[in-house]
Amino acid sequence: MADEMENNENNVAAEEEQISEDDWAAAMAEQAITEPTAAQAQPADIFPSFGGNAGGAGMMNELDMILDIPVQITVELGRTKITIKNLLQLAHGSVVELDAMAGEPMDVMVNGTLIAQGEVVVVNDKFGIRLTDIITPSERMRKLNR
Repeated sequence: MADEMENNENNVAAEEEQISEDDWAAAMAEQAITEPTAAQAQPADIFPSFGGNAGGAGMMNELDMILDIPVQITVELGRTKITIKNLLQLAHGSVVELDAMAGEPMDVMVNGTLIAQGEVVVVNDKFGIRLTDIITPSERMRKLNR
């Protein structure tokens, strides 16, 4: 978001921030309209249930302890390897070719572990990612065994 500036600039920054939040809210509302309602969609059994009889109150207390731990989310567009010589020759406007093809899903990593794939979205000149595929824990284990 916009850095805080002095007096008049603060008002401009606040207005821009409000516009940005409104645009993201509109995008989320549009997504909610196009997705099936909760009555039609069945939740995926990816993660164990922490509520009800399965976990009890003790499990929720344990989960509450970790909810505020920050994690680093990375969206990977692609990769490439270049020599130091070519790296030093890069200038404004240079193009670096990546191994990913246009239109391929982007990898979403949490602390370096692939957890999802998605597509890039742009709202009010800011990039975001719409998740299209969640990697289940069993799929992650299969990839580790390869």
